[in-house]
Amino acid sequence: MRRFVTSLVALAVPAILAAQAPQGAAAQAIPAPTRVDTTGMFLAVGAWVGDRIIISGQPTEKALRELRAQGVTTVVNLRMPEEMTNLVKFDEAALLKELGMKYVHLPSRGGGSPESAYSPKHVAAFTQALKEADGKVLLHCTIAWRASHLWAAYLIQEKGVPVEEALTNARAINLMDDHRMGPNGRQPVEDFLGRSLPMVGRPKQ
Repeated sequence: MRRFVTSLVALAVPAILAAQAPQGAAAQAIPAPTRVDTTGMFLAVGAWVGDRIIISGQPTEKALRELRAQGVTTVVNLRMPEEMTNLVKFDEAALLKELGMKYVHLPSRGGGSPESAYSPKHVAAFTQALKEADGKVLLHCTIAWRASHLWAAYLIQEKGVPVEEALTNARAINLMDDHRMGPNGRQPVEDFLGRSLPMVGRPKQ
């Protein structure tokens, strides 16, 4: 009888622990990015990931107005202040204020100042912006490259998505990790995470 009870306990404990443990990657499954037509909307690339987050290159005034109509309430911009004087024919911050949208500016650049250099603080700030958003969110840079790297880092760090799965998701947007690297010889996603990723792409020799 004692052996029978012991066997039941041995079977029950793993089941209880499994029920209490955080859900794995399957529970954190991320939809594959869906590209959108960029004509008149984005400088380069536009892709929805699910129905709440869109990642893109620099949006046009038309894009921001249409995204507001689609329920986007927060815009996270990774471009440097000096970059905003190029390619943009309108004041993005002013337009977003006019539209009643929240503007989160997270300047980022490889090899930049301590404030702008890619780092885990960008992931933390982006995560906070998502938590505080009361609607859909646009994450953009110039061509969606930096944004794709930040997105991959967020998936890995905050959502527990396996590294290769997160990289694959971001590659479907504009990760381009096979030929672009930062001045320190690392990919931006690695700096956003603060650690090396052996499986991240490297330039072909």
